[in-house]
Amino acid sequence: MTDSAPPSTPPAPPAPAPRRASLGVLFLTVFVDLVGFSIIFPLFPDMLDHYVEAEGTESLIGKLAASLGEFVSHPDKAKQRLYTTALFGGILGSIYSTLQFVFAPLWGRLSDRTGRRPILLISITGLALAYLVWVFAGSFVLLVVSRVVAGVMGGNISVATAAVADITGEKDRAKGMGMIGAAFGLGFILGPAIGAMLSGIDLTGTAGLPGLNPYSAPALAALGLSLWNLIWVSLRLPETLPPEKRGTSSTHARSFNPVRLLSGTNLPDGVSGTNLVFFLFQTAFAGMEFTLVFLAKERLAYTQRDMMWIFIFIGLLIALVQGGIVRRLAPKLGERRLIRVGLSMVLPGLVIVGWATSTLPFYCGLALLAIGSALVSPCLSALVSLYTPADRQGEVLGVFRSLGALSRAIAPIIAGLVFWKLGSQWPYYGSAIVMLAPLLLSGRLPHPGDTPAPSSVSE
Repeated sequence: MTDSAPPSTPPAPPAPAPRRASLGVLFLTVFVDLVGFSIIFPLFPDMLDHYVEAEGTESLIGKLAASLGEFVSHPDKAKQRLYTTALFGGILGSIYSTLQFVFAPLWGRLSDRTGRRPILLISITGLALAYLVWVFAGSFVLLVVSRVVAGVMGGNISVATAAVADITGEKDRAKGMGMIGAAFGLGFILGPAIGAMLSGIDLTGTAGLPGLNPYSAPALAALGLSLWNLIWVSLRLPETLPPEKRGTSSTHARSFNPVRLLSGTNLPDGVSGTNLVFFLFQTAFAGMEFTLVFLAKERLAYTQRDMMWIFIFIGLLIALVQGGIVRRLAPKLGERRLIRVGLSMVLPGLVIVGWATSTLPFYCGLALLAIGSALVSPCLSALVSLYTPADRQGEVLGVFRSLGALSRAIAPIIAGLVFWKLGSQWPYYGSAIVMLAPLLLSGRLPHPGDTPAPSSVSE
């Protein structure tokens, strides 16, 4: 018996990426990020009074408050204060969103070149630094600095969305985006609730720690969540973008300018139209979203606790729809059809909320808004991803998220002005009129299979 060499065996195929585990990590990452981000929401109405009282009428915040008070002058002093705080909250929110509009495409493009994981770690670290500044924001200037840092570093949502695109197939893309949307919804439940609960804890008397303020406890919670998120991602998230799919083309360097990016000249076919639908939808929705607590306070006399239940109701519906319904219906009906269904629900929801004078119709309108938006947002994200080649997912989804930031930068101020000038119902009626445009335009979006990018699920 002669010895013979054993037959050669083909090399084992590489082990598949742990997609389900990675999706779970990304879900928790976005969830924790949104909790930290939304903790500040219920605090806006009282922040103005605190910093004016602490720094005096001749300070920067004092002069700003006086200017806003003159601008929204009203014979009813209670309404004047409500309108002043609404505009103040809009300005603070716009600082963050404007910077996110500028920097989100940059972070997305960098993630296309270096991978998702390092950019996520950088972004989360930057957010932790922003929350640390907020903890010790004894002055209004430091509060603004914290919002600036948060806006500049706020690219983790677009990068996480690109990571989901990396590990999901065409037929599962909407499911993955639905999971991200569910994380949004749940984050917006817990964040404002934590902010409202911790706002009663005053840490200003803590010895040896300068700069502590009445909002340091919520800020400390946001910091703790961000640090936990950093550890979680560093330990549990593998890189989702293989080296062979990382973009290296120098032609993409021209796209740093966000305005040029929005022109559509450098975007894949189908993306520009989808971006326009998203921008119009998000602008109309963000105006409603920002003025909601002020409408509830003025018309329904809701307390801070009542506001918390609004966020819980909306967040639960969004999480249930995006986490369950979207992932089941998208492969059957298609993203484009679900977008049209969602927009058809949001439009009457805006009208009902604007008209409502009691709790029952108010919550009926909120239900239509929550369910409709829960259908629209993940399906638009999925469409953009399906139109886009693998090596540009971060860049193009960064532009997509950047448009959302731009809408959140301009809509609160516009809605606040309309709220003050015309009445609490008109931001909602106006948003309903604006919502007609994306409803009509959504019917003209191409099937992803008709573009050079990878094909979509069947519709």
